[in-house]
Amino acid sequence: MRQYFDVNRLHRDTLNSKISGVCAGLAKHWEQPRWLVRVAALVCLVMLPVATAVAYFMAVLLLPTR
Repeated sequence: MRQYFDVNRLHRDTLNSKISGVCAGLAKHWEQPRWLVRVAALVCLVMLPVATAVAYFMAVLLLPTR
């Protein structure tokens, strides 16, 4: 029988979240520190605010919580 819980899929990590858990979930998926993903998100928000905001809100709506 296959174990589906061990699969490393994208999700929102609400346990370690600051706002909605998108950055924490991405950090867990990519096996990076949460602070690094959050800083990258802030840099993207400053450089491309509309595209980053749209992508973030779409991720909030589409990614499942775990």
